[in-house]
Amino acid sequence: MDTTQQNDQQRSADRRRRELLEAADRVVLRDGPGASMNAIAAEAGITKPILYRHFGDKGGLYAALAKRHTDALLNSLRAALDAPAERRERVEATLDTYLAAIEARPQVYRFLMHPADGVSPGDPGFDVRKHSLPLLRLMGEELAQVIEDRLDLGPGSQQLARVWGHGIVGMMHAAGDWWLGERPCARAELVRSLADLLWGRLAAAGDRVGGPGF
Repeated sequence: MDTTQQNDQQRSADRRRRELLEAADRVVLRDGPGASMNAIAAEAGITKPILYRHFGDKGGLYAALAKRHTDALLNSLRAALDAPAERRERVEATLDTYLAAIEARPQVYRFLMHPADGVSPGDPGFDVRKHSLPLLRLMGEELAQVIEDRLDLGPGSQQLARVWGHGIVGMMHAAGDWWLGERPCARAELVRSLADLLWGRLAAAGDRVGGPGF
């Protein structure tokens, strides 16, 4: 097989995978954590063995969907952090971006963060902790790197940036999860309250020399 044929086959496989992920998205938007391989295969117009061939099992499909949505969310968060505004405004915009994302697609959020709600005996080997916790860890590391690159935190800055990164993501996740379930206040009010909680040391920290600024 020549290189042209290999490239054509790879493009075809990539396109087919995107189509299957889009079908999976539609089912997740409808069913949340209850989205099943059977329902996704039916939505895509294929048999379940074909779906397994592309993703292996529900864990493989979950990982592919998680990457798809997490990448999009991280891009949105980076854009909020890079916006030309005062630091407090960018902090609030970043918090609001996260909360707006989970509010807009609550079933996707539940599928990614509460997959145990949909686990059944028909999902052998689907380890909930193995698949959901790394998403928060990834976001924590991403935010830690942003903080380290942009703020002068003095001695031990790398470790402190990681503490802050994971702490802020944990706060956003816990508060957002509670808020999405109970809706005790408007999103804007929650954003202001969380920003107030963060603002003390974050407001006082100087920008790192030569960095993009925070």
